Amino acid sequence: ADEAVCIGPAQATQSYLNQPAVLSAVDITGADAVHPGYGFLAENANFAQAVRAMGRSFIGPSVEHLHQFGDKLSAKEAARSAGLPLLEGSGGAVETVPDAIAAAEVAGYPVILKAAGGGGGKGMRVVEDRATLERVFEVAQAESAAAFGSKDVFIERFLRRPRHVEVQVAGDGRGGGIHLGTRDCSMQRRHQKIIEEAPAPNLSPALRDRIQEAAATLVRTVKYQTVATAEFLVDGDDFFFLEVNPRIQVEHPVTEEITGIDLIQLQIRLAAGEVMPYTQDQIKQEGHAIEIRVNAEDPFTFLPSPGLVTGYHEPGGPGIRIDSAIHEQAMVQPFYDSLAAKLIVRGRDREHARTRMLWAIDEMVVDGIRTTLPLQKLLLETPEFVDVTFWTRFVDEWVPRHRKG
Repeated sequence: ADEAVCIGPAQATQSYLNQPAVLSAVDITGADAVHPGYGFLAENANFAQAVRAMGRSFIGPSVEHLHQFGDKLSAKEAARSAGLPLLEGSGGAVETVPDAIAAAEVAGYPVILKAAGGGGGKGMRVVEDRATLERVFEVAQAESAAAFGSKDVFIERFLRRPRHVEVQVAGDGRGGGIHLGTRDCSMQRRHQKIIEEAPAPNLSPALRDRIQEAAATLVRTVKYQTVATAEFLVDGDDFFFLEVNPRIQVEHPVTEEITGIDLIQLQIRLAAGEVMPYTQDQIKQEGHAIEIRVNAEDPFTFLPSPGLVTGYHEPGGPGIRIDSAIHEQAMVQPFYDSLAAKLIVRGRDREHARTRMLWAIDEMVVDGIRTTLPLQKLLLETPEFVDVTFWTRFVDEWVPRHRKG
């Protein structure tokens, strides 16, 4: 960076989530545009509106699309209007226990209760039967109101062993929209992704095409501007719309590695009002890429591990990329997300990328704090990862059986 501005104390509520402080920094520096990254204010429609009210560019979608996709119910309605497949359920918010029971009977147990304003794996509760639903429904409403400012919850059929497959998309706000291929993000702990790869493996060509075209159709239908990710659950040969993340994703590097397209540059160009610079036919994919999130956490309990990084070494060599926020003598703070670095590798094919990632993990050194690297190495060596038989809750079920110490 050419310039840094102190916007407040380390606590996010007093700095990175403090809109007046961030907007003051924009004004002081004379910045022409604001890139919100991911997390903090990236999906905050009020912040985007405030930036634009200052006469500056917000490198992201319109305020309307931030509202539309920030609410899961309105996002589902947009997907429904575009013809995307949805899981059976309430279709909208359910307000009473009898309404919830009726919706669950339509969907079939087990069901999942979701907060309409939830995100990042928060605001979800799996319900196995009617008695449990009667007991927890109003609790879920109260939790939603406390966490997200709205008690609106809805019900969907719960898939026991789905995969999480997402599609990188981009639109120019004029009805032009493309996809840049799939990613598999099924390796999650507590609904938080820890290993991602592109393209999503073990999908039939027909299923892959259907998922990709569905995502691109949604972008074109709503006339979305800049980049986004459309997320789906895949169950056998079926797929179902999950949500849209109207921002750049943590895992975007794996798509960059196999397409050769700089997604941040594309995001900036589209936010500046350019027409879509690519046709769908120009998007080519080559090889396979895997990313692991190097989180500052205990690898088996997932408890945060802030502290001083006393030793640090990044792996190197062909096909290895590091996006890192740490270095030797860096202090990992307890106030933010535990993500400390991203380790990305590219290979000729999936097995080559997997092998290269194992080498990279062995070479990487992060001393002074605990990280998830040991767990991710073990997961990459499991038959389920090698054979692509994992699912979204695989890590949560695998870790208790293999916890060390």
